[in-house]
Amino acid sequence: MSEQENMELIIFNIINYGGTAKSLSYEALAAAEKGDYDEADRLLKEADQNLIESHKVQTSLISKEAAGEKTEVSLLMVHAQDHLMTAIEAKSLIECMISMHKKMDALK
Repeated sequence: MSEQENMELIIFNIINYGGTAKSLSYEALAAAEKGDYDEADRLLKEADQNLIESHKVQTSLISKEAAGEKTEVSLLMVHAQDHLMTAIEAKSLIECMISMHKKMDALK
């Protein structure tokens, strides 16, 4: 596998894990909207695991760059970073929304 192919694989892993985390977070919100908070919690934990995996990939790139191995910044790399950041932010906001759902249900 060439160095470029290896980098593309690394980038696609960031995108895959980030996208999966975001999808799971939205599934958790849908479960919470139905009152299924156990499922929502399970899905958020699964989203966390995907974010952890994505961070591992990202951290390996950062570590290599800190050690002097320069990483080419491509549009695909920028897209991967954007994908990961929006997944993290979506999960954070969804956690707040689920908390609000729980509070509203408790008032019923």
